[in-house]
Amino acid sequence: MKVIDAHQHFWNYDPAVHTWMSEQMDVIKKDFTPDLLKKELEAHDVNGCVAVQADQSEDETMFLIELARSNEFIKGVVGWVDLQNNKIEEYLSRYVDEPVVKGFRHVVQDEADPEFMLRKSFQHGISVLGDHDFTYDILIFPKQLTAALQLVLNFPNQPFVIDHLAKPDIRDHEMGQWQKYMYELGKHDHVYCKISGMVTEADWHGWSYEDFLPYLDSVLEAFGPQRLMYGSDWPVCLLSATYGKVKHIVDQYISTLSSSEQSLIMGENAIKFYQL
Repeated sequence: MKVIDAHQHFWNYDPAVHTWMSEQMDVIKKDFTPDLLKKELEAHDVNGCVAVQADQSEDETMFLIELARSNEFIKGVVGWVDLQNNKIEEYLSRYVDEPVVKGFRHVVQDEADPEFMLRKSFQHGISVLGDHDFTYDILIFPKQLTAALQLVLNFPNQPFVIDHLAKPDIRDHEMGQWQKYMYELGKHDHVYCKISGMVTEADWHGWSYEDFLPYLDSVLEAFGPQRLMYGSDWPVCLLSATYGKVKHIVDQYISTLSSSEQSLIMGENAIKFYQL
């Protein structure tokens, strides 16, 4: 089985850039480089990874491209570009000849407007992604799921993936509207979901495996093994768990599935979605 970590990050820590890191996040306020991740991947039998943007700048995208060029195990890059820029076609054309660039992401979770993704300028940017066969990672909180559903309805041919199960409130065991919208999103074959980011939505220092089961059951029912993909969210996961513990949650959960279904979730779906 070929295992791909579909969601992780690299950075050279800069407090002026990584302003999202709060006082409680000291453990990740340092450099996280490919050599550190490579050790984790080798230790846990992971064959490659997809590096995802953590800073909203084109410098970040080029930073990740350069890392991928010099580290064969980085199979793909999800970068950032200003999708609302009126020159978006020109900006995206810079990446067409960069085979490691597979798609783009915007940190929509930090946008105050719950309908940010429905802005005309943003949707124009999404339409241009499709022209170049780029994917789009949806990073949101549950309150933005209404807009996410409308977005995927508006673009039935655009490959989308929901990052971190749309960040449900695992700490307080909230399901409700989150579950309803995940079921709706799962009805659309062009939408995938990453099993990632769960430990940091739970009680950082007091979670149990059982806390995740209702959420895992929901996305498995909504998307099926054919549209789920494993991601570690390393190094952000280190706020709550080691790389090995994060992977073990997914390994344990899918252990009752068939070997072919496990292979889909642990690597084949990421390879297909991102064209790795």
